[in-house]
Amino acid sequence: MRRLTTFFKGHWQLTLLCALVFVLWPSDLVYPLRLLIVFLHELSHAIATILTGGSVVDFSVNAHEGGHVMSRGGNRFITLSAGYVGSLLIGITLLLTAVRTRLDRTALATLGAAMLLVTLLYIREPFAIGFCAPTGTLMLLTARYLPHDINDLVLRIIGLTSMIYVPYDIFSDTIARAHLRSDARMLAEEIGGTTTFWGLLWLAISLAAIFTSLRYGLGANSNVQIRLRRG
Repeated sequence: MRRLTTFFKGHWQLTLLCALVFVLWPSDLVYPLRLLIVFLHELSHAIATILTGGSVVDFSVNAHEGGHVMSRGGNRFITLSAGYVGSLLIGITLLLTAVRTRLDRTALATLGAAMLLVTLLYIREPFAIGFCAPTGTLMLLTARYLPHDINDLVLRIIGLTSMIYVPYDIFSDTIARAHLRSDARMLAEEIGGTTTFWGLLWLAISLAAIFTSLRYGLGANSNVQIRLRRG
């Protein structure tokens, strides 16, 4: 109990941010954030495809908070696994960059540039262009013109959300609704096993990665000092 209390004292801001994301998740207020998480999932598929020798043919995010990557070649086991695992790693990286380094502007600018590059090279559908191009541009402008603290907050929100959403998404797509045409189902059809098996495996990996990153990556205190000016 003492360790838990100490953890919350040292990370109460992230805890509050996490609670706010959960409470507001169904609302239209965080609709752009939900689309961004879908983008990171699909981006992970695309990166894995390219890194394993394949090529991306089409990339899209739709208004119903879904998306797809059409590709040629690449290692199917890695590319199919990369959606959940990759977006988890992106989330952890962004969160720890915000908490442990001063590279917030660089990280946000890199993410914004990646969105614009993907839009230019692979996206053809109007909705996806209308979301990704302005969002990537806004990230670049934020990194260039807004204060470090704003960049830090944006990275924390994106990183934390991408990280904690992965276990829920895995459970929803592969266990609660195993009949869906999910990454796990395609992996089961092409590699073997069952949808639920791959879902449980990814769920275990994601929970272990989240626990490890929070336990050893955040340090003793991740709270941002709030300075109040007199008069």
